[in-house]
Amino acid sequence: MERFVYILMNVGQNKAFISLFLVSVFWGCNYPISAYLLQGFSPVFLSTVRICITSLFLIIVALFYKGIKRPTISEWRYLVGVGIFGTLLNQTFYFTGLKHTTPANASLIISLAPIATIILERIIFKVKLTAKKSLGAIISLIGVFSIIGVAGGSLGISWGDFNIFIAMICLSISILFIRGLSQTMPSFVVTVYATVLGSVLMIPAAGVEGMVSGTAISHSVFMWSLLIFAAIFAQGMAGFWWNSGVAQVGAGTASMFMNIQPFVAILASHFILGNHILLSQIFGGLLVLLGVFIANMTGNKSMMVAKAGKSI
Repeated sequence: MERFVYILMNVGQNKAFISLFLVSVFWGCNYPISAYLLQGFSPVFLSTVRICITSLFLIIVALFYKGIKRPTISEWRYLVGVGIFGTLLNQTFYFTGLKHTTPANASLIISLAPIATIILERIIFKVKLTAKKSLGAIISLIGVFSIIGVAGGSLGISWGDFNIFIAMICLSISILFIRGLSQTMPSFVVTVYATVLGSVLMIPAAGVEGMVSGTAISHSVFMWSLLIFAAIFAQGMAGFWWNSGVAQVGAGTASMFMNIQPFVAILASHFILGNHILLSQIFGGLLVLLGVFIANMTGNKSMMVAKAGKSI
C-alpha cells in the first residue's frame, strides 16, 4: 500500500515538473511573440487589448470558482497599487521598450526583478540585507551591465533597455503590494482583481497613445489569432498551471524553473525573429540567474510572488 501511494505521489510530482517546464517555455516564448505582435500593433494598444482579453478569460473562470470574496478597503488600496505599478506602468514601459530592444534583452532584464525587490525591501521596509543577498545583487547587476553593454568606459544602454528596466522596477514595486495582499487573499483572487483593475486603467492610456502618436491596428487574422492565443494561454492558463505545479512541488523548487525563461526567450527570438544570439546575452544571463539563485538560497518567495502578479 505504501509503495502504491509512493508511486502515485511520484506520478503527480512528475506531472508537476512537466507542467512547470511547459509554463516556463510558454513564458519564455511570450517575449518574441510580443515583439512579433508589435510589428502590427502600437505598444499601449497591444497591451490594453491583451490584458482585456485576459481579464475576460479570468472573469469567466471566476464565475465557476468558489470563494471569490469582495475586497476590503485596505485590500483595495493594495490592489490599486498592483494595478498601477504591476499593469499600467509595467505594461506601458514593457511594450514601449520591447519595440526598441530585443526579446532576449527584455527577458534577461526582467529576470532581475527578485533582486530589485530585495533592494526595495531594504530601502522601504528596512529589511536586513544579508551577505548572500548583497552578493547576489552585485553579481546580477554586473550581469545586467553585460547584457545592455559597457564599452569604452561608458554605459551603452539603449532607449528600449531603459524602458524595460523601468518596467522591471514597476514590477518589483507591485510585488511588495502583492505580498501585503497574500496575507488575506488567495493568489488566484489577487490575480483576477488585479488583472481586471489593470485593464480598466489601461483603456485611458491607450486613448492617450492614440491622440499623441496614433494607434496602429493590424488587419491580419493571423496577428489577431496570435494575440488572443497569447492572452489566454501565455497569460491566463499558464498562471493556473504554474500555481498547480507550485502546490505539488513547493515554491522553492518551482522557482528554479523560472531560470529557463530567459534562455528560451533567446532561442525563440533566434528562430521566430531571426535575432542573433550574442555572447554578452549568454554571459550576462548566467550572471543574473546566478545572482538571483545566491540571493534566494534561503527562500525563493520573491521569485514566486513576481509571477503571481506578472502580466507580461
